[in-house]
Amino acid sequence: MPQGQGPRLASCGVASLLHSHPSRPGASLLGAALLTALCSAPAWAQVAPSEASRKAEASKVVYAPSGIEFSVDYPAKETEGKSISARVYVMLGRQGSKVDPRTGPNWFRPEPFFARDVKDWKPGDSVHIDAESDGFPASLSQLEAGAYRAQAVVRLNPDTAEIGTGEGNLFGPIVEFTSPAKTPDAIKLTVDQIVPPKPFQETDRIKLAECPSPILSAFFGRPIKHQAAVILPKTPTTGKLPAVYTITGFGGDHHSASRYLQSPGMNFANDMIRVVLNADCGTGHHVFADSANNGPRGKALIEEFIPYLEKTFPLIADPRARLLNGHSSGGWSSLWLQVAYPDTFGGVWSTSPDPVDFRDFQRIDIYRSGENAFRDPQGERRPVARMGTKPFLFYDSFSKMEAVMGYGGQLGSFEAVFSPKAVDGQPRKLWDRKSGVIDPETAKTWEAYDIRLVLERNWPTLKPKLAGKLHVITGSLDTFYLDGAVKLLKESQAKLGSDADIEIIPDKDHSNILNADLAERIDHGMKAAVAPLLKDR
Repeated sequence: MPQGQGPRLASCGVASLLHSHPSRPGASLLGAALLTALCSAPAWAQVAPSEASRKAEASKVVYAPSGIEFSVDYPAKETEGKSISARVYVMLGRQGSKVDPRTGPNWFRPEPFFARDVKDWKPGDSVHIDAESDGFPASLSQLEAGAYRAQAVVRLNPDTAEIGTGEGNLFGPIVEFTSPAKTPDAIKLTVDQIVPPKPFQETDRIKLAECPSPILSAFFGRPIKHQAAVILPKTPTTGKLPAVYTITGFGGDHHSASRYLQSPGMNFANDMIRVVLNADCGTGHHVFADSANNGPRGKALIEEFIPYLEKTFPLIADPRARLLNGHSSGGWSSLWLQVAYPDTFGGVWSTSPDPVDFRDFQRIDIYRSGENAFRDPQGERRPVARMGTKPFLFYDSFSKMEAVMGYGGQLGSFEAVFSPKAVDGQPRKLWDRKSGVIDPETAKTWEAYDIRLVLERNWPTLKPKLAGKLHVITGSLDTFYLDGAVKLLKESQAKLGSDADIEIIPDKDHSNILNADLAERIDHGMKAAVAPLLKDR
């Protein structure tokens, strides 16, 4: 789930808390700043409602009309006079905040934002964002009284899940206003700036690796590149070394490579070469799985990027020298790659992976008849994240937030990977966005990506190929309820007679599981895995 860049919460299958952006705390390590955010989350995000509150929730709430509307325009120079067909956003923040509204929505403390799709928007024309536009947490007409800062964003880059900070997207200056409206006039906003490319900071140990992907470029009909950060060993060497392919969590990318050297919980394999892969894409996190919506991501990695890396850097071109690692969404990705390509990789160390058994998809059994994403069988509101044992994020509100985002959110990212295309060309929806009802036909198609099922159905072939290679670790109090699926996977592997090392560490959550002790254990396991190969060379 979250890794930390943009408006998504982790390999939170809404799930990765490593290397994140301020609006995506799930991808970064949950530190003091994140804990502050959790503790100050709005009331609607903190606790499950009582019976009385649920009844009140069902009744219609009457709001005093805010009277707020926005008018957004853009200068022709930003698009060379071309018309725009894209999603237009107005992001809000509270006056006094030092954070640009365009960096939202923050998973834990989402401020109101509003959006609509536009087609053939010509320079000089205005786009209106009003009560008819999509809005979170409610319609613009229901905006709470207060002093706000507004910023407009236009999403033009189809290859990043970032909204207000995505390279090539448009944004404009911040305008302050007060709700309710003091005048009937629309608040005027403009988008007169382009988000520049994010510079990659190379060091003596961290190098940028990128190359074109003919396979993915053909799929999308536009140029697509592979990208990664290559972390060289702590002690320089003249020989070739094993590689650890690391995949960040949701919201993270290869720009976060320095954190692997700075954080005690990720500081391992220093005598190898670590390759931090970029899995960011327009739909969220492509997890290096071939899919109908994201294209042949795994195939392109195996056939294009790894050969390029092994020619460009001093890497041993041997399956036994290719190890995998990742956290949250990266944890799922790394485990998937090991299972899908057992002859290509020599072992995986997956931490806090997104759901690896869809009978417990963050507490939802997607295969159960009559299942609902928003309510459990007892009718209680279903949480998607917790702090300790206390729920604080819920599927219904999180799903609504992502619906206003349009695409690129954590939940939608799962559908982009696991679902076929619908008749409208978009990923088929697993659940109804208004009722939460799970579509059993879509759930059936997800079986192809259910790691527990894939292992069970192909075990006679996979057992000898995966011997000694599977290592999965999570905490018993995972922030995004990912421990339940890992437990089911552990039970399944035990019944199959697997030697998989699957561990659930008591009282650890999605972030504090990553500590120096675990890093040392992973380092020891990786060294043991490559020792026979190095001895023979």
